[in-house]
Order: sequence, then C-alpha cells, then structure tokens
Amino acid sequence: MEIVLNGQRRQVSEDSNLSALLTQLAARPEMVTVELNGRILDRSEIADAPLKPGDQVKILHFMGGGR
Repeated sequence: MEIVLNGQRRQVSEDSNLSALLTQLAARPEMVTVELNGRILDRSEIADAPLKPGDQVKILHFMGGGR
C-alpha cells in the first residue's frame, strides 16, 4: 500500500504499522516525533498505530547542538 512519508510517496506492506516503519528507517522512537494525518502522536501510541493507504506520516528527528 502507499503512504506519504515526509511529503514523498512510499510503499509499505499491507499490515505495516508505525513501529515497523520506524524500524525500517532505523529511527529510534525515543529520538523522533511522529505526526500521523496531522496529529502528533504520544510515544505510547506509536507501537500500536496501524498504517492505512494514503496515510500522511511526518517524522521529525531531534537534533542536538547550540550553546
């Protein structure tokens, strides 16, 4: 099925969920913020959040630095 990830179309398996997507992307859930269809998810929601065709997913990575 097709979802939109950070503005780009991406194919994922039919039974995919956000947790599996983060694993595929080598993204650690504690180091990212995930928005699904315009709603920022709590970290506790990521593991059980299924993906559906056409879902809009944004993954924001935390960056360190500054003074």
